[in-house]
Amino acid sequence: MNRFEELEAFVAVVDFRGFSNASEKLGFAKSMVSRRVSELEQRLGVQLLQRTTRRQSLTEAGREFYQRATQILADLHEAEQFVVDSQCEVSGKIRLALPLGFGVGQLAEPIGNFLAEHRDIRIDIDLNDRQVDLIEENIDLAIRVGDLQDSGFIARKLASVHVAVCASPDYLKKYGEPRHPAELAQHEVLVYSNIAVGRQWFYHEDGKRVSPRMKHRLSANNGEFLAKVASCGHAIVSGPVAFLGDYIEAGDLVAILTEYPRPEVGMYAVYPPGRLVSRRVKVLSNALYAHFRERNI
Repeated sequence: MNRFEELEAFVAVVDFRGFSNASEKLGFAKSMVSRRVSELEQRLGVQLLQRTTRRQSLTEAGREFYQRATQILADLHEAEQFVVDSQCEVSGKIRLALPLGFGVGQLAEPIGNFLAEHRDIRIDIDLNDRQVDLIEENIDLAIRVGDLQDSGFIARKLASVHVAVCASPDYLKKYGEPRHPAELAQHEVLVYSNIAVGRQWFYHEDGKRVSPRMKHRLSANNGEFLAKVASCGHAIVSGPVAFLGDYIEAGDLVAILTEYPRPEVGMYAVYPPGRLVSRRVKVLSNALYAHFRERNI
């Protein structure tokens, strides 16, 4: 009986959403993974997983045990990693997920500097504005901008991101400038499709959070694309100043509704829950924090 192997099999089944995926990740036969979980349940005298032909789900006891088991495994791996890391320089591969616009515009420089300093590190980057599944896609670290929806993540704030509402001079000349957020209901707006409309256009008035009724005919999952469309005079856009600033500076966009400032959002380094954070990932996170901590973007 190997308690570590039982815990490892059980956590893998939960993390990778099934015995087949856990088997592939662990490099063991599916029958072996299943047997280890069954032996764990028999030893504890309690059912941890509800099994059906299509999926497995945690029982109430399983949810509690999973939290404890992941912490035990993380502590053991961290102890092992500490000994290994103390004997050598940081090295190895980091799987990193970045939002496309911020990845190109804000993160290329500090990541390039990090690689120049750490010659034995390799980084595999997924530039994508979708919400990457950190566990399923084996991501070591993700950078996310905005409200974090999953409280199970381990997150570290890197920077504050300022948000503006803008339109082109041609648009404002043709359709007029809204003087109150409620007037946006009479205008064409652009929507960032990875965030619910109400969450990206809300404002505060008299201490209350208000979301105006919006109409839109164009949505996209990339903020830079939306900024470009707005600069061509087709609609009003709301987004990070990091995307809109160059257009504002060039006179292609004008900041509007400045008396109703949008709340700033955060840019975060996010780790998968229940997984060992290697020294190389921690060193990268520290480097990004050092780069951004004095900045608002």
